[in-house]
Amino acid sequence: PHLGVSIFGTTVAISLGGIIASRHLHLDLLNNVLRSPMAFFEVTPSGNLLNRFSKEVDAIDCMIPDGLKMMLGYLFKLLEVCIIVLVAMPFAGVVLLPLTLWLAVNLEFLGNLLVLAAATLALMGRDTLSPGIVGLAVSHSLQVTGILSWIVRSWTDVENNIVSVERVKEYADTPKEAPWTIEGSMLPLAWPTHGTIELEEFGLQYRKGLDWALKGISLSIQEKEKVGIVGRTGAGKSSLALGIFRILEAAKGDIYIDGINIAQIGLHELRSRITIIPQDPVLFSGSLRMNLDPFDGYSDEEVWRALELSHLKSFVSGLPDKLNHECSEGGENLSLGQRQLVCLARALLRKTKILVLDEATAAVDLETDNLIQSTIRTQFDDCTVLTIAHRLNTIMDYTRVIVMDRGLITEMDSPSNLISERGQFYLMCREAGLV
Repeated sequence: PHLGVSIFGTTVAISLGGIIASRHLHLDLLNNVLRSPMAFFEVTPSGNLLNRFSKEVDAIDCMIPDGLKMMLGYLFKLLEVCIIVLVAMPFAGVVLLPLTLWLAVNLEFLGNLLVLAAATLALMGRDTLSPGIVGLAVSHSLQVTGILSWIVRSWTDVENNIVSVERVKEYADTPKEAPWTIEGSMLPLAWPTHGTIELEEFGLQYRKGLDWALKGISLSIQEKEKVGIVGRTGAGKSSLALGIFRILEAAKGDIYIDGINIAQIGLHELRSRITIIPQDPVLFSGSLRMNLDPFDGYSDEEVWRALELSHLKSFVSGLPDKLNHECSEGGENLSLGQRQLVCLARALLRKTKILVLDEATAAVDLETDNLIQSTIRTQFDDCTVLTIAHRLNTIMDYTRVIVMDRGLITEMDSPSNLISERGQFYLMCREAGLV
């Protein structure tokens, strides 16, 4: 009975231990991956991540506990055999101990030696031992070879599968993003109220050892200013936007918004107070309304108003489910231009003091582009707007244009002044047929 209780207790302990361990490992893995910076996802194949969350977690859930249960079950079986042989023939203990120490040498040889020892000892004690006890001892000792093989096999299975734990724990050591919120933060609720941006010797690297994407930029953008950022591919235009949102952390220098150093506030506090309309519009699986207002902070009237201003009202009105229209993963059941307009509507709803447009109208036709630009001019008139320009005509009426090249600012002035200086911007405008 004691052996049965031991086996039952072991099974329960391994099952509960396995569930608790697997839960902890999975939660740690999920938290670590979700807190990883964008650079991690750029260098980590998605197949690796899927494997960690499926195959490796499955091994931790099923294979390791099963292997441990099997191994301990056979260990108890071996213990049972040893007890029976010892009870049947007490003097067999002298032989059993050295034989057990041989475990690593040769299992078959060990098992057969144990059978031989049991049979020989039975013959030696035939005058005192009953035939029934001898039969019990010898028949049980015959099982030892198989039991030892299964112990080694199940232990090998556990060793093979324990690699899954190492793979899951590997992501615990990867670099993480800064804290999302900082306790005791004194950040005003309405921040930023003005929308001034100041860069002081701001430098950026995508990874250590790589060339500088931005090489010590100093720049001051005033309240309500409309600034266009232009330059050839790889000049550092998008890197500037990544730096403002702390998608990439500063390698040197600082960025101040309304006089507050953005490196000293939580990521969520920063990113929820400024708006970006990205180059690649992002939509999630779910209703159109959820994509426009994920936290249910606005009324239906406000949502429809944003759709009207982003020139999507007629399209959404024509949908059978209207605002409840289900967007597929990545918004694939909407065209690229429509997705871009949904991002514009989202920005119009949030209406923060700083708006960053990262070549946001590159995917729409000229007519829609003109409509979007007129919306931005009227609706974001009292905001600071930074536009990474794909089409130069969209920024010709901006207060200032910054021309970038190889991570540096090469020209900075009003569009008319830059054209009269006949520098890089003038050449770009001439290529575009604007002068």
